[in-house]
Amino acid sequence: MPEQSTAIDRIRYKETHGKLFVKFRSGGEYVYVGVPGEVHRSFVDAESQGQFFQAEIRDRYPYNRIDDTP
Repeated sequence: MPEQSTAIDRIRYKETHGKLFVKFRSGGEYVYVGVPGEVHRSFVDAESQGQFFQAEIRDRYPYNRIDDTP
């Protein structure tokens, strides 16, 4: 069973557009585009989500920071 990540607060996914939303405990939230569903599922189920993110998502998909200010 995966343990709660010390770096990642929340993961959301919009399958129709292949958009992966990752919110970090540090406060930043990013959207990664073109992420296949199987990568999202593996990310959610990973023993270490932080390590999975570093190895399989970061620097592999285009992304944008989500600005949460009004």
